[in-house]
This record gives sequence, structure tokens and C-alpha cells, in this order.
Amino acid sequence: MNPRFSAPALRAQVALILQHAGSLPAEAELVADNLVLANLSGHDSHGVGMVPRYVDAVLEGGLKPNAALSVQLDTGPLLTLDGQRGYGQVIGEQAMQMGIERARQYGTCTVALGNSHHLGRIGHFAEMATAAGLVSIHFVNVLSRPVVAAWQGGDGRFGTNPCCIGIPLRDAPPFVLDFATSRVAQGKMRVAHNQGKTVASGLLIDEHGAPTQDPGVVVVPQPGGGFGALMPFGEHKGYGLAVACELLGGALTGGGTWHQPADARKAVLNGMLTQLIDPVRLGTQAHFEAQATAFVDWLRHSPPAPGTDGVQLAGEPERAARAERLRDGIELDATTWQEIVAAAHKVGAPVSAA
Repeated sequence: MNPRFSAPALRAQVALILQHAGSLPAEAELVADNLVLANLSGHDSHGVGMVPRYVDAVLEGGLKPNAALSVQLDTGPLLTLDGQRGYGQVIGEQAMQMGIERARQYGTCTVALGNSHHLGRIGHFAEMATAAGLVSIHFVNVLSRPVVAAWQGGDGRFGTNPCCIGIPLRDAPPFVLDFATSRVAQGKMRVAHNQGKTVASGLLIDEHGAPTQDPGVVVVPQPGGGFGALMPFGEHKGYGLAVACELLGGALTGGGTWHQPADARKAVLNGMLTQLIDPVRLGTQAHFEAQATAFVDWLRHSPPAPGTDGVQLAGEPERAARAERLRDGIELDATTWQEIVAAAHKVGAPVSAA
């Protein structure tokens, strides 16, 4: 039977492991909060299942506990920041807090963040912005083993390169569009592999470039040592957006792009270009709120398609998942839990039973 945890118990366990891996308590708790929030939101791919990789990255030296954000350039509405290979959950929040402050002051802020360890669920940063009444647009690249094939390519050439847009709505929860530019997140393939499941056709190619439904081709080395790859979403259109994320999130931020053979290192580095806009300072706040509300109402009056629950907005499935999992607990597959236990043992952290 798969173990099930309350959110507070899972947070406490993850924070304890991270402290034993070298994080100060405040950092460990913030990272644990972020990971568990991803699980609560239904995004297990970005949740506590990342802990084993984080522990390995710390032990290898690619992830630096307690690293602080470094300011490379500050002109007011332009910020260039270096994450110093620190936990992205911490570095990303620090970068967003700076950007939000400047956007309130100047009406807009462009934040170029490079050299951060895995930022996790980018929607969290959009939620920070919308809570402050700001629109945010995020382009992210991934420096790690390339797991996504170029359109009409036969092997992995870049990462899942997320794109995210957050838009506050008057008297309603925000619109938060957060997606990988691959057809499915790499972490979801890890979860499916751990659960012993196959996946839908059209998502993957194997190490020979042939279609496959086995998620293990992008999780564990295949015979001969190679890996398969995820496919970009939307054919050439999604591929084009993935390339834009690499060029903007990687090249423009100063963090770097991927253009080398893969290796076995566990560190996952991200660059993120964020644009923040204050509708108040833009002078369109009243019009923006009225028109956005009118359009959302227009959408919701569409009759449900047969066999569906009707129109939803980005962000609603996550909020529904949070309510359900806060009530019923967070279920982890047995393999993921055993990987977390093994990671705890590597750093000498005690483990509580589910």
C-alpha cells in the first residue's frame, strides 16, 4: 500500500532531511513548504520526489545550501541576479520579492536570474506576483541532462523549459498558466516509472528515436547507456516556444544555454527571465479589471462539451487539488517514498513512518 501523509508531517520530514544535508532551518523549511505545496497542487513531479536528487546534488557539490542571491546589475526596473547554485525555491522567492518591489516603484521590472538550482513549480512565483496585483511572464531554461527532442529530431537536446503567465483577476483567484514546453513534465515520467505505469502514445521516443510508451526511457539509462527523450508539445509551435525559453531564460539572463554532451551530474540549474507589470502604474487598471472580468464571464457561459465538467481557467485544477489533498492527505507511491528514505539515510536524517 502506498504511504499517505498529512501536509504538516511531510513538510517536517523533508525539512529534517534538508537540514541534515546542510541547510539552515529557515532554508530547509522554505524548501519543504514549496515542495509540499507542489504535491498539494497536484504537481507531484515538482514535489517531495525531488528530495533524493537534491540530496545527491548537494553531496556532489552542484547544489549549495544556504547560498545567497547575488546582484550583478541594478538599474531600478532592470535586475540581473545570480543564484549562486542555491536552492531555487529560496533564490526564486528572493528574486521575485526584489522584482515585485521594483515593479511597484517603477510600474515594471525585468528580472534576469541565472545560475539558480532547480526553481521548482514556476507557478508559485506567478502566484507571488498576482498576490501583489501584478502581471508576470516567465521564461525558464534548464541546464541538466537534455530530455526533450527538437521537433523532427531524434534525441534530447534541451530541457522541459517552462513558460508561465500570471494575471490577477478582480474579486476572483488569479489566472496562472504554468506549463512545460515538452508534452509532459520530466518529473511526471519519473512518477509514472516509479509506479510501474506506461504512458500515452506520442509523448516519448526511445534511445533509438522510435516512439515508445515506456517512461523509463527518460528516467534510467537504457541498454547501451543512452536515454530516450520527451517530445515538445504542439509540434513545431511548442518547439519554437521551448527554443525561445532557452534563448531568453538561458542566454539573455547570463545563466547559459545547454550545448554539450550529457553527463550524470544530479544538479539542475535554471535561468529565468521574468517581466513584471503593474496595471495601476500602466494606467489601465480599471479597464483591465472590467474587460478581464467580462471575458472570463463570457468563457464560463459556454455550454460544457459532452463528457466534461465545462470550462475551467488555468489555476483552478491546482486549487481544487489543494483542497482535496489538504483534506485527505498526500499519497506517495512506494518507490518514491523508499527513494526519500534512502536519501535521508545518506545524510543521517531520521525517518518517521507514514
